[in-house]
Amino acid sequence: MKPEIIRPQSVHSTQGIGYSHVAKAGNTVYIAGQVALDKDGAFVGKHDIDAQTTQVYVNLQAILQELDGGLGNIVKLTTYLTDRDQLDGFRRARNRVFAEPFPPNTLVFVSGLAHPDYLVEIEAIAVL
Repeated sequence: MKPEIIRPQSVHSTQGIGYSHVAKAGNTVYIAGQVALDKDGAFVGKHDIDAQTTQVYVNLQAILQELDGGLGNIVKLTTYLTDRDQLDGFRRARNRVFAEPFPPNTLVFVSGLAHPDYLVEIEAIAVL
């Protein structure tokens, strides 16, 4: 089965940047790491882990809704944070979106992301 690259209209464009937001293989959807950019590509939440995390989940939800799914279709997340001191803020924002039982998540602390103002990036795998 050949994967299909999907260019969702509900999030910022990746044209000319060198990656795609979504690949779909069968019923499985692979979503590239989402950062705190709104639909128009404007950065959201400088120095604010809550605002950035919220925007990331807004992006994931928008992508999945465009594919006739939702956050409940997520089977695996990988979260990248740049600062251990932001963990509680990340968790508070996450807990407004997800409840027990949380989807599996790998949490990784990194020295930086694609832009120095990004505090969080989350990628997802979902089954529709």
